[in-house]
Amino acid sequence: MIPTSNQLPLFKDDWTIEEEEAMRNIKATADDMQVGGNHYKEMNPQPWEVMEALLTPEEFRGFLKGNMIKYAMRQGKKDSPDAGKYWHYMKKLKEVEA
Repeated sequence: MIPTSNQLPLFKDDWTIEEEEAMRNIKATADDMQVGGNHYKEMNPQPWEVMEALLTPEEFRGFLKGNMIKYAMRQGKKDSPDAGKYWHYMKKLKEVEA
């Protein structure tokens, strides 16, 4: 069964409401930050900048949403800051849609 957006496990014990609120209020752009390292941020251009240039706007938004779904569903199942990655992709999506 495919989960609805309301069923995605975005909040686990290792992701607090305070952390979520902090992520929502970050003033830096999504391009200026990275969750879980700096390997993409150090690339020029960053991979999602290349994707944004090569994909249609609809395809790029789909890429961002797909990654949000992946990280939401994976949260708590892997030793990775997946909730933070989810919010990072959400931040980028909001910037793209603004």
